Amino acid sequence: MDTLSSAKGDRLFHIVNNAVLGLFLIIVLYPLLYVLSASFSSSSAVISGKVWLWPVDFSLEGYQAVFRHRMVWTGFQNTIIYTALGTIVSLFVTILAAYPLSRSDFKGRRAFTLLFVFTMMFNGGLIPSYLLVRELGMLDTIWAMVVPTALSVWNVMIMMTYFRTSIPKELLESAQMDGCNDFKFLLRIVLPLSGPIIAVITLFYGVDQWNQYFNALIFLKKEKLFPLQLVLRDILIQNQVSQETLGDVQTAAARQGLRELLKYSLIVVSSAPLLAAYPFVQKYFVKGIMIGSIKG
Repeated sequence: MDTLSSAKGDRLFHIVNNAVLGLFLIIVLYPLLYVLSASFSSSSAVISGKVWLWPVDFSLEGYQAVFRHRMVWTGFQNTIIYTALGTIVSLFVTILAAYPLSRSDFKGRRAFTLLFVFTMMFNGGLIPSYLLVRELGMLDTIWAMVVPTALSVWNVMIMMTYFRTSIPKELLESAQMDGCNDFKFLLRIVLPLSGPIIAVITLFYGVDQWNQYFNALIFLKKEKLFPLQLVLRDILIQNQVSQETLGDVQTAAARQGLRELLKYSLIVVSSAPLLAAYPFVQKYFVKGIMIGSIKG
């Protein structure tokens, strides 16, 4: 009887659990599906509220308007450059910070770790940060998008823990006996064995750089340097659409309708590259996070 009641209790638990998870999935998935469907619908269908689940009056006019917008292409190019360069720089400095802190024979390791953690709780604020960037001559340059956000202490801690828990001390001792110095050990042994955590940290930095617009809003004034997210913000929040964008599609949709289509189309266009890249690192994601989050 106890076994039978236990089996019924397990089945009930799984039913309730799956129902709750299914509800959460619908809550999360529906807005994404709505945005995708609206981007492929006609402007009149979007404005009239006919779009609920699937595209209505299938149309590509929103995407046509997006790719005719000169600033979208410029923003796309700038964002790719910022993301690629920023991720490389961030990954480089993160590894150089995390590996020494993971070594128990590194003198002053605790003090340096405390200094890193201190910066997670306290910072100089917006005005001192702006003044620093200005004094370094980085205003209206690509480096204003790369240097201020180059290092994430949280990512350093994750990678440091991974190195500490996944790279045996015996491996270091064996390499040192063979005459391998610290730099060779890091490049030839540690990094090849750290593929999962490197993939995860690369994804973290890449997503942060791709979605970054606040630094651009503060540090950039030249439109030719604007990232895609700032262009998206101008269209979505300020509701500004240039005559160049409206050019050939004015006869096909009202200005308001085109603005609505641009919102959804730009969201899809700006999110698609990250969604396309995620499957390539997904297999490392859980493993890297789980190992890197265990306290060593």
